[in-house]
Amino acid sequence: MPATKNALIIGASRGLGLGLVQRLKEDGWAVTATVRDTHKADKLRAVADVQIEQLDMDDAQSVSDLHQRLQGQVFDLLFVNAGIKGPDDQTPGAAPAQEVAQLFLTNSVAPISLAQHFTDSLRADTGVLAFMSSVLGSVTSPDAPELALYKASKAALNSLTNTYVSQLGERKLTVLSLHPGWVKTDMGGEGAQIDVATSTRGLVDVINAYTGKGGHYFLDYQGQTIVW
Repeated sequence: MPATKNALIIGASRGLGLGLVQRLKEDGWAVTATVRDTHKADKLRAVADVQIEQLDMDDAQSVSDLHQRLQGQVFDLLFVNAGIKGPDDQTPGAAPAQEVAQLFLTNSVAPISLAQHFTDSLRADTGVLAFMSSVLGSVTSPDAPELALYKASKAALNSLTNTYVSQLGERKLTVLSLHPGWVKTDMGGEGAQIDVATSTRGLVDVINAYTGKGGHYFLDYQGQTIVW
């Protein structure tokens, strides 16, 4: 029997993060999943045999504490899913500065800071580092002007990821910036095109297909390449 694969999913209390945990467990993975509030993790607890850890990704001390608690574990996949939609009014100049700062911290800067802590915990040669990006993060996309700041935060995440990959040196790591599709979640709404199960099944299949390839790829849940 092949060795059990080990995943660390950041932001898994609901929606796509929870769906990723469910698909990976269906496939026989061992999963560690983080939540901001352990009192709001009932759906995650309903998934059998998942190690649940508390994490506020925006808090550097919280990230450092998680790294210490998981010291010595080796992961085949680190998937940074946590993110927010941002201000209700995303017209540049109209949104409160504090909300704009929070959006870019959570969606752009904090994911890379976390990855810096855990890259050495990924399995040599075959480890996969995945970020939940969005097709709206492509600077070629004119869609959804009502989400202008959210779009910019995902473009910034893609840019920071590119920079981080360029600094890995000889380390062979597969890095995926993934678009989940337009999904029926709290953020995507009930009018979205696909459900969480369809999106997350596709995302896991893409991860499996790219394991061991090395390099950085911008892909959707069907494995199609997205223009940066």
